[in-house]
Amino acid sequence: MCGTHGDHGRTVPPAGEGLRIVVVGKGGVGKSTLSALLARQLSRRGLGVVAVDADEQRNLAATLGVDLATVESIVPVSEDADYVEEKTGARPGGGASGMLRLNPDTSDLVDRLSVPAPDGVRLVVMGGVLRSGGGCLCPETALIAAAVAGMRLHDDDVVVMDTHAGVEHFGRALARGFDTAIVVVEPTFNAVQVGVESARMAAELGIDTLHLAINRSRSAADVERVLAYVDRLGGFQFCSTTVLPFDEVVLTCEPEVGTLMDGSPLADATVGLADGVLAGNRRPAGSVT
Repeated sequence: MCGTHGDHGRTVPPAGEGLRIVVVGKGGVGKSTLSALLARQLSRRGLGVVAVDADEQRNLAATLGVDLATVESIVPVSEDADYVEEKTGARPGGGASGMLRLNPDTSDLVDRLSVPAPDGVRLVVMGGVLRSGGGCLCPETALIAAAVAGMRLHDDDVVVMDTHAGVEHFGRALARGFDTAIVVVEPTFNAVQVGVESARMAAELGIDTLHLAINRSRSAADVERVLAYVDRLGGFQFCSTTVLPFDEVVLTCEPEVGTLMDGSPLADATVGLADGVLAGNRRPAGSVT
């Protein structure tokens, strides 16, 4: 368990222009649930939280507890043709035949395209690149990559980005500019394998604050199994390891986390994870990757 527990009132991220957290892992390990819990808990501490849904499945709005009518009205950033063209110089689906701005100014993204979520969280739905054959310089990818890394933050602002399954987002460098990664696994070899690979790719992108979250743990044996798998895969030194217990309430409150927020075992464990993330501890130089 993460051993950092302190004042759960207003907590300021480590010095700098806010804190950017990317949540990664294999599909189905609980990334969206954890992202929503973490975003709402950090916002309750008085921090300005932007939740970013970078998963093509777009489940984060419902998981946060946004009402269905608002969920259905959300236009993902990648599908907002006028905004994409304004910022990149090219419309979605039009490729990069002209001069494409690879570093567009997206500092107005939250103000213009976010929607409100419970506990004061602002939600931005990025969407995905829906067409094939456009290559890595298509306007949608250029905009998304710039947006997730280029948001202007105050010291007490936090971005929490939920990602799609696997490590493809690292290939597109969508996580570039983030300073913290939470690697979510469950007690299976396949989940840990994807988690370790994600951690290594995050480190290659310069993310040196990486936390391991062992989700759906039912016993100490589950935790020992995960740590043994990490060693078997060559090892990785995480800043902290947090055990997130299997919680039946997740099944009954699905898809949203509102019922989980107060007093559930999973929410209590997530408080410890939030403490560890806000502590800002980094991996020692030369640690195994």
